[in-house]
Amino acid sequence: MRITTNLIYNQNLRAIDTNQGQLSEIQQQLATGKKLLKPSDDPVGASQIIRITEELDKIEQYQRNNALVTNSLELQETALRSINDVVNRARVLVVQSGNGILGSEDRKAIGSEIEQIRDQVLDLMNSQNSSGEFIFAGYQSSKQAFEFNPSAPDKKVSFVGDDGTNQIQISDSVKVQSSSSGKTIFEDVFARLNFGVSNTSGVTLGSAQIDKQGTFDDFHRVNFDTLNPANNQFRFEVLAGDQIQISNVGSGAIISTQPYISGEALTFGGMKIDMQGAPGDSLDISLQRPQKKNLVETLNDMFIALTDSSISSANFVKAIDDSLVGLDNGLEKMALESSSVGARLNIAQSVNASNLDSEIANQKARSSIQDVDYAKASTEFAKQETALQAAFQSFPRIANLSLFNYIS
Repeated sequence: MRITTNLIYNQNLRAIDTNQGQLSEIQQQLATGKKLLKPSDDPVGASQIIRITEELDKIEQYQRNNALVTNSLELQETALRSINDVVNRARVLVVQSGNGILGSEDRKAIGSEIEQIRDQVLDLMNSQNSSGEFIFAGYQSSKQAFEFNPSAPDKKVSFVGDDGTNQIQISDSVKVQSSSSGKTIFEDVFARLNFGVSNTSGVTLGSAQIDKQGTFDDFHRVNFDTLNPANNQFRFEVLAGDQIQISNVGSGAIISTQPYISGEALTFGGMKIDMQGAPGDSLDISLQRPQKKNLVETLNDMFIALTDSSISSANFVKAIDDSLVGLDNGLEKMALESSSVGARLNIAQSVNASNLDSEIANQKARSSIQDVDYAKASTEFAKQETALQAAFQSFPRIANLSLFNYIS
């Protein structure tokens, strides 16, 4: 094979260009820390890097969502805990106010503290987050959830938010409720179940009241008819032989027959009725429809009862009973919501840990594909540098190999 001088020059030039290109590429790898500088270096690896990067970006967004959920739930948890503490204090004061030795001034002093607790609970129910949003107002978070108008003729407290709750995605398959409506927690609290005397025929009524609230509540829940009001009336009819018969007015069904002595109180379904009557006389009672009452409304009613010097003893006792049941039902509602918030926080924390594990695994997988091995690259750089130096040094010698150099 005949090797021309032009061929020698071209081959050496290509070798030097190739070595310089390879040296430059390794230098870029060392400078950037990336093994893949362009998709053509490894098309399969490049596509894997794109997918892994998309997954990491998605996990990053989920973690931001998780932080928002956690902050929101922790704020709700703090507000609920604070309300729970002051309502428990109010309950102690309500029980204390029932002490018969307390005078009017003592009651007013207790009423003053109840008033402060009422205002504090209202403020906590209108708690705001760092963005100024009212956390218990539902979707209407730009305005406060509850308004208090002491001069209103009926309800003093009104809920001006809505039932909306936010759901935030924190993983591919998990959404967490990040907010709760104040209507569910504070507004939809059942007031004390009660009854009233609707009719008397021949009997002389001394008193009719609830003796055991829990027993009456069970009786009310079992027997109250939301569709037919007549079925909510019960007749106590005196029979011969010192007996009294209790029947449902609407259906006519006999509920119970029990001993009765005129003038002595009888108890039935948690109710205590003191009446005098002869055979054939009767008394009708009616179960009152269940009502819902805001916690602040309950506290305000107790405040009014404590500061009303003209209130009768019977009405004051009723106010105490109503307040205790309302506060207990409110505390139960908040306990359920606190449990729900705690469960959602646990889910958020668990998903957060899972996302962190996935993030580390994906970062490791992406690093194995795209990150440069510095030891290997440094060795390759030294190898290519030596090859390039050899090419530079050998080319002049090869270029000078000519017969003309030996012709004298």
